[in-house]
Amino acid sequence: MENHKCKGMRDLLPDDMLRFRHIEDLFRDCCRKCDYQEVRTPTLEYLHLFTAVGTLTPSMLGKVYSFLDWDGWSGERVVLRPDSTIPVARLYVENLSEHEQAKLFYVSNSFVFEGTGRKNRERWQCGAEFIGGVKLAADAETISLAVEVVNRLGLSDVRLQLSHAGLVKALIRELNLGAGEEAEVIGRILDGDWEALSEAKSTRAELDRFLSPLLNLRGKSGSFLRNVRALSPTASASFKSSLDDFIGIATLLDDLDCDYEIDITAIRSFEYYTGVCFRLLSDGETIGGGGRYDDLIPLMSGKSTPACGFALYIDPIMRLLSYKGEDRSRVLIVGERPVPETVKVCFTLAKSLRDVDCVAAVDFQRREPSGYRWVVSVSGEAAPKFAVTDLERKEQQNVSSPAAVLSIVSG
Repeated sequence: MENHKCKGMRDLLPDDMLRFRHIEDLFRDCCRKCDYQEVRTPTLEYLHLFTAVGTLTPSMLGKVYSFLDWDGWSGERVVLRPDSTIPVARLYVENLSEHEQAKLFYVSNSFVFEGTGRKNRERWQCGAEFIGGVKLAADAETISLAVEVVNRLGLSDVRLQLSHAGLVKALIRELNLGAGEEAEVIGRILDGDWEALSEAKSTRAELDRFLSPLLNLRGKSGSFLRNVRALSPTASASFKSSLDDFIGIATLLDDLDCDYEIDITAIRSFEYYTGVCFRLLSDGETIGGGGRYDDLIPLMSGKSTPACGFALYIDPIMRLLSYKGEDRSRVLIVGERPVPETVKVCFTLAKSLRDVDCVAAVDFQRREPSGYRWVVSVSGEAAPKFAVTDLERKEQQNVSSPAAVLSIVSG
């Protein structure tokens, strides 16, 4: 019988893990410098945690990995987490709710069933959540943090797109649709079909004055949103409030010299989002996103607490990243004979090289030195000798002490 990995899963090979750890380490460094603290949630969560907050719509229930977690004669349905923000919100409600503010970050996987098995079903992400805090300032901080990470990764053609979930929801309510038609429109939007808004019939003809400009808006400053506000004097209070909030965060980002594009259609899933949303793209591929979700914690029986956050998607970032690992001297120490005296000399030399931040491996099988800058051949037992070869320059030096080897390699 042949052994294969499960469909939709992937192995991370050594070169993959170099890029994975580089992303992870840089993300952690950026978060810690902004005073975020790391957390980790279980891979298994109760299904109702996600259905209760509206994340798993009926059509999405078929895309989660769920099963009964038996406990004696009874059991409760659990899932492999399909989302990482909701478990962190649960963690806050259960463990940290006495704190008015919590700045948390994580690196975790989530699982979404994809029918063909050709796309990843296990998805890794780096995420940060700002729970509590002043609304506009927290929005600006999370957006700036996400942008800082991708910029430090050196990704090319990075674009930040802004939308607003509250504005989209208010716009749908402006249409005065029936319950069934409204659900259909929301479903189509969640699938990325924004034509649903244009096609929906409204009882108010004046709605067309700002519906089309808003859907086609591709602005790069808060002034574009102010133009929409001028076109919508008869809009509802919730629409105007959401639009003013959007203008506020856009204006703040203008003041911070943060480049962005306003694109109301940039939003995809907005079930629990309530305010500004954003996504990051590089070379046309979505590499992250996030937004404000003020209603999420109250829906989980927590107190009314504002919150926002983001996630960076490790899998597409790895594909775009050209990182090859740290620039350390790599040394292969080759022992001529595996006798105790030579083994001791080789291992002692390897430790000394590692102490000066070199990568040092010991070999007694004379394997091909692929990927190494230096090869140190150790011969002799009573008085060991060292032949140091620089594979890059194709030069060799013969020395009689480990100190001389260190001087050559680290010099």
